[in-house]
Amino acid sequence: MVKMMKSYEYIPFEILNGKKILITGACGLIGSAIIDFLMENNVNCNLYALARNRCKIEKRFSSYLGCSNFHILEGDVNEPLTQDLVFNYIINAASNANPNAYATDPVGTMWTNFNGTKNLLDYGREHGLERFLYVSSGEVYGDGDVDRWNEKDSGYVDCMTLRSCYPTSKRATESLCVAFGHQYGIETVVARPCHTFGPCFTDSDTRAYAQFVRKARKQENIVLKSKGEQYRSWLYVKDCAAGIVAILLKGENGSAYNLADENACVTIKDLAEMIASISGVNVVFDLPSEIEKQGFSVIHKAVFDTAKLQHLGWTPQYKLEEALRETIKA
Repeated sequence: MVKMMKSYEYIPFEILNGKKILITGACGLIGSAIIDFLMENNVNCNLYALARNRCKIEKRFSSYLGCSNFHILEGDVNEPLTQDLVFNYIINAASNANPNAYATDPVGTMWTNFNGTKNLLDYGREHGLERFLYVSSGEVYGDGDVDRWNEKDSGYVDCMTLRSCYPTSKRATESLCVAFGHQYGIETVVARPCHTFGPCFTDSDTRAYAQFVRKARKQENIVLKSKGEQYRSWLYVKDCAAGIVAILLKGENGSAYNLADENACVTIKDLAEMIASISGVNVVFDLPSEIEKQGFSVIHKAVFDTAKLQHLGWTPQYKLEEALRETIKA
C-alpha cells in the first residue's frame, strides 16, 4: 500500500520563526506528539519540553537531543516555574489521562488541571506571553441527547461522583483561561480533543485503547471489560497535534475548538475488534475491578462537530485503520 504524503499547507509555520514555545506534559500522548510534529516539520523555533522526569524526556526524545532548538525542562506544573525565560507561546498538555487515577487520586487530577494551568498563566502574565493554548477534553460536554456536540453545547455531569473530577476540572480550567484573558489581556485558546489514540502512550495509561494495543503488541487476546456499546469520535494523535498547532496560530482569541475525525466514529467494541483483526487475535470479555469501574466514563455517546476547526483549514490526514496499524506497529 502506497502512503499518501500528508499536507499541512494551511498551517502558517512561519509565525513561529525565532519564537520560544513551552510544551508541558511533554512525555504524554498529546504533548509528545506536538513536539514531534513541530520538529518533523522543521519549524524554526525553540521548543522547551517540560515534564516531571528528565530521564523519561531524554528517552522519549533521544533523536532530538543534539538539536540546538530542542530544550528539556524538568518540573511539575503544580509548582510555580522557576525559570526566567520569556516564552512566546505555552501549550499546556499536562493532565492526568489515567482513568484509574480518577478513582485513586481525584484531588490530584483536579489540582493538576486547574492549579497547574493557573501557575502557567501566572508565569506567562509576568513574562510577556503572547498566547496560551489549553488542551482540554471533549469530556467537558458531559452526557446528553445530542447528535454531534458543537462548541456551544453543554450536557450533564454528575458532580457528586468521583469520575466527575476530570470533566468538571477541565470545565473550570477553560473558564480560568477565559478569565485570565479578560482580566490580564493574555490571548487564550482551548482545544477539546475527542478520544485520542496513538503509539506513544505512557505505561500508566489505562484508557481502553491503550489496554487493547498493549495486548495486541504481545499477540494476546484483547480484553473488553464492558459491553463496549459507548459510541465515540476517535482521532489519531498525529492529526490531533496538527490541529492543536493550527488552533494555536489561527484560532480566534477566547475560543474553543473540537478535535475529532468525523469519519472515525465507532463503538469501543468495534475499535477492539478492529485492533484484534489487524493483530490476528480475539476479543474476550472479563469483569472490571471496582477501581476500573469507578474510572469508567458514563457518557454513552461522544461524537463531535468539527466544522469550526475545519474552517481553519484542518482535516484529518489519517484513516482510522491506517492510524491503528501505525499505533500497533510502533
